[in-house]
Amino acid sequence: MQAEIITIGDELLIGQVVDTNSAWMAQQLNLVGIDVYQITSVSDQKQHILKSLSDAEQEVDIIIITGGLGPTNDDITKKTLCEFFNTTLVFNENTYQKIQSFFKSLNLKVTEINKAQAEIPANCEPITNNCGTAPGMWFEKNNKIFVSMPGVPFEMKQMMEESILPKLKNKFKLSAVCHKTILTQGIGESFLSEIIANWEKALPSYIKLAYLPSPGIVRLRMTAKGNDENTLLNEIKKQTEFLQQIIPDYIYGYDNDRLEAIVGKLLKNKNETIATAESCTGGYIAHLITSIPGSSVYFKGSVICYANEIKTKLLGVNKESIIANGAVSEEVVKQMALNIRNLFNVDYAIATSGVAGPDGGTENKPVGTTWIAIANKTDVFAKKFTFGENRERNIQRASITALNMLRKQIV
Repeated sequence: MQAEIITIGDELLIGQVVDTNSAWMAQQLNLVGIDVYQITSVSDQKQHILKSLSDAEQEVDIIIITGGLGPTNDDITKKTLCEFFNTTLVFNENTYQKIQSFFKSLNLKVTEINKAQAEIPANCEPITNNCGTAPGMWFEKNNKIFVSMPGVPFEMKQMMEESILPKLKNKFKLSAVCHKTILTQGIGESFLSEIIANWEKALPSYIKLAYLPSPGIVRLRMTAKGNDENTLLNEIKKQTEFLQQIIPDYIYGYDNDRLEAIVGKLLKNKNETIATAESCTGGYIAHLITSIPGSSVYFKGSVICYANEIKTKLLGVNKESIIANGAVSEEVVKQMALNIRNLFNVDYAIATSGVAGPDGGTENKPVGTTWIAIANKTDVFAKKFTFGENRERNIQRASITALNMLRKQIV
């Protein structure tokens, strides 16, 4: 079973609005066993919309449309659908009553322009909008399903979850789909693929593996499709256990786990605390840690010591160490970690110092060179990395790497 998603709106094509609807809908369709064949964005032009609908009808079983259902003159989707399905708009009393109830809940009167939203194509089945005024519309033509919804994300999501997905599942016999995502850190995509090549080749034919790299992290997503969900889940579990034996040092979590949340849970369970001294990461590690609710229990604070005088005056880094070795060095980053640990009286400390870029690199210390140190109650260790030339990715990779170094230290 295949679907195409069509999003309508000039604002999407000029970059004024980012199309988040398609990504969310694709995820939800995939979870119920419907493959998304194509995602298309089109302008608010009748002929463009008509051509996209006609093309989609030739390729897929289900066409999901969002956008262009508002009450203003530039919203032309309903009229265009009438032309495509060779029908006319008719006033739907049930839809109008729902619109009236919605406005009454806001202590507002229904205007004529809003009343017109109760006009829908005669041959469609209206879909209730519990979050707004524009109804959704369900059409069936030549054994194909067409669904049109508002482009407002929270209205679209409500319709998908409460009406459309259940209706699709009832109408079609859909395959079971199971996903498992293994989260890895500390190894690049190509190196990882070499290590797990034999495991990947031995996967059953109904399990597909996808590599999903991002700065500092490579996600491995297994997708299994078949008729029996329990069989799929058992095989996914078995393959995950095999993978754990092959790359135990690189796996830090699964599915929607966040490294900062895993670290926070470890610290909380052990009743231990953390502080950070950040130079090249500029507070990004502290940001990740404090993005987790309840992090005040274990996170005591941070010093963003970007300038060398802050490293020496506030953190007490030896000035001679900076002169002799440079701020981006093992000696300096170790002192940063030890001194912030003592200054904040915590169990663990993270320190970073590096050349984030795009300028500042030298032959000995090119852009991307980063030292990360972890101090615990009794010792401190540091490791050097060369991340690359992109400043934003360097900051993200350094921060994720530091958190995983801390996780391993706690464990």
